[in-house]
Amino acid sequence: MSIPADAAVPEKDPFLSALGERVRLLRARRGLTRKALAQLADVSERHVANVETGVGNASIQFLRQLCTVLNCSLAEMTGDETASSPDWLMIREILRGRSDDDLARARTVLGELFDTPASELTRRQRIALIGLRGAGKSSLGRRLAEQLGVPFIELSGQIELLAGCTIAEIHALYGQTAYRRYEQRALEEAIRTHARAVIATPGGIVSEPATFNLLLTHCYTVWLKAAPEEHMKRVLAQGDRRPMSGNREAMDDLKRILESRAQFYSKADKTFDTSDMPAELAFSRLLEQVPG
Repeated sequence: MSIPADAAVPEKDPFLSALGERVRLLRARRGLTRKALAQLADVSERHVANVETGVGNASIQFLRQLCTVLNCSLAEMTGDETASSPDWLMIREILRGRSDDDLARARTVLGELFDTPASELTRRQRIALIGLRGAGKSSLGRRLAEQLGVPFIELSGQIELLAGCTIAEIHALYGQTAYRRYEQRALEEAIRTHARAVIATPGGIVSEPATFNLLLTHCYTVWLKAAPEEHMKRVLAQGDRRPMSGNREAMDDLKRILESRAQFYSKADKTFDTSDMPAELAFSRLLEQVPG
């Protein structure tokens, strides 16, 4: 039986729609395609798609499998803000509704209270470049280190040294949670052993708050920013066609990743857009952005 063209479309359940949006955000923040998430969580890609679009009613077990891959709590995924600690509830109420500037100040104060932050002079001796692949972190970072006469550290390489295998093998053998642990250990080691350095960081380092806090506290950070099309073009120019291989939605995925991480990247001390900029000009402009 055909459905009349003017038949009313059932409204989506607001909770399921909000759940789908959170799943998409968490997936994008981790830099995973829908297919990759489904494979890692051992669930149906179609079911993931239905949940993300707000039309699939997911089971608790299904969500738990997604949470394991996305390294988040079930409460975070479902939007449940309850907590057992009265102090946490009171702190949350103090922070609720505050502006981004207020929250940034609160984070700084809490960091100084519970961590051992580097002095501003010490922090500015280590320059960390953050951003997606293709922004120029490696090429510009290497030249910057040479210009400043300091070591250049490719953090991805240090992660592989610690693990004794490639990053792809870390993900395949141990999973993303283990990779994030190696990432934090590599950063801690770089900070411990180098008072002065230029550090090129993996694009997803902002996905783990503890690691990103460590970076912001001990390094002067510069977000090398570029348009999504520019990122993709540069990665392909390097001969890496993996982003496009078997993924017709590669550009859309890249845009979602950039959008989901932009607020974290923007916490850097400086933002430098390298879009449509020749290498020589980009390098000279970058020198103007960093401490001498």
